[in-house]
Amino acid sequence: MAASPAAVAVGVTAALLSITSFAPQIFKIWKARDASSVSLRTYIVTVIGFTCWTAYGVMIQAWPVVASNLACLTMSSAVLIMKWRFDRKAI
Repeated sequence: MAASPAAVAVGVTAALLSITSFAPQIFKIWKARDASSVSLRTYIVTVIGFTCWTAYGVMIQAWPVVASNLACLTMSSAVLIMKWRFDRKAI
């Protein structure tokens, strides 16, 4: 059963907003070379969550779920990597 155009529009909008929500944090950390204000635990949980969503999408063969969560996983992983790289405090 195909999704309605309205459902597709909502899904695409949700995916784009979720993906781009990480961009301001990435740019801020990169520009300042400082990730001390970012919660390490939050981003670890976020990365694990997107990993699980991506795996779930693969398991049910829902490729829009896979694609959007893989993009979110990439963006949230970038924040986590910069947290480890630029954090001014010892972890």
